[in-house]
Amino acid sequence: MSGTKVPITRVREEVSAILAASAGDQKRKFVETVELQIGLKNYDPQRDKRFSGTIKLPYVPRPRMSVCILGDAHDCDRAKEQDMPFRSADDLKKLNKNKKLIKKLAASYDAFLASESMIKQIPRLLGPGLHKAGKFPTPIGHNDELSVRADEIRATIKFQLKKVLCLAVAIGNVSMTEDELVSNIMLAINFLVSLLKKNWQNVKSLFIKSTMGKPHRLL
Repeated sequence: MSGTKVPITRVREEVSAILAASAGDQKRKFVETVELQIGLKNYDPQRDKRFSGTIKLPYVPRPRMSVCILGDAHDCDRAKEQDMPFRSADDLKKLNKNKKLIKKLAASYDAFLASESMIKQIPRLLGPGLHKAGKFPTPIGHNDELSVRADEIRATIKFQLKKVLCLAVAIGNVSMTEDELVSNIMLAINFLVSLLKKNWQNVKSLFIKSTMGKPHRLL
């Protein structure tokens, strides 16, 4: 079964309700994230192939997501100019492959970009720490614009089936417009369904929810 089972008018209604609630009496002192929550059915995580897929959304859902540059001299200079966090090869060597310090580095940032010349050195300098944390760096070239590449990471979401039949991904925030949220949600839903073995037949429920708000059912 292809096509969407969730009418865009329904998504628009629920997004509108979330935005109205977040701007009304329930307005918070921080920008709430909007999450897409998915319940699956007819899936056995033990026996069925576990899917994994990433997609770049048209609008950045997590603008405050922290991205650190693991750079050669050229990229560290560029990161410094743009006021972006960075670490040089010497900084990484100082961690001395200490698992606790590497874990702390991994926990300090949401994602990493690394100069092409640094990528090959990462396993030698840091062991498997970043890989285990699911934060192995994305390579960047000297001609890449650092802020653009960082925003690409902020706009990319990942669907990955683990041991449980429910997934949740950040697809926006309450400072976005209704149209931006609807675009991100529709793209995310249709991409997720394309990853599933039996497409819509594997989808039990779909909800959207802001950080502090109540869940809104789409399916």
